[in-house]
Amino acid sequence: MVAKSIARTVEIALTVNGERVEARVEAGRHLVDFLRLDLGLTGSHAGCEHGVCGACTLEVDGILVRGCLMLAAQLDGADVWTIEGASETKAIRDLQDAFVARNALQCGFCTPGMLIAAKALLDESPSPDRAMIREYLGGNYCRCTGYEAIIDAIQTVAEARAKSPTPGDAA
Repeated sequence: MVAKSIARTVEIALTVNGERVEARVEAGRHLVDFLRLDLGLTGSHAGCEHGVCGACTLEVDGILVRGCLMLAAQLDGADVWTIEGASETKAIRDLQDAFVARNALQCGFCTPGMLIAAKALLDESPSPDRAMIREYLGGNYCRCTGYEAIIDAIQTVAEARAKSPTPGDAA
């Protein structure tokens, strides 16, 4: 019996932060590792590597995903947004400012995933209450802040956007 040859690498073409990327990736390389190691986009963090902590939260085709649970090989044709892309487009500038003002970050390890999740929440529900914010961020762990400052920051941005909506809030 002859064993079938298993492809060890896969060619993919995708868009990352608005730029076309073509790459040959190891078939088993996770998205977060592809972004960090192959593309140099180190903002997303690999924490638990089981999809539980949320440190690797990214947006793929407009949906929040855990970068540690998705293989880069699955991304052929996908549109991926990372914390770097969201920051460069200024889509989260107000969230970043509010996180600083409210002391909603300390070590910063969870912050990129929190910001991407907060952006998605405000895109879906521009006026969330505290319970909705808590529920939405339930899959993003922070071991430093106790969450209240994070919730305060997101609520502050939601209220400010409701009073004075500005264009450019979408990545």
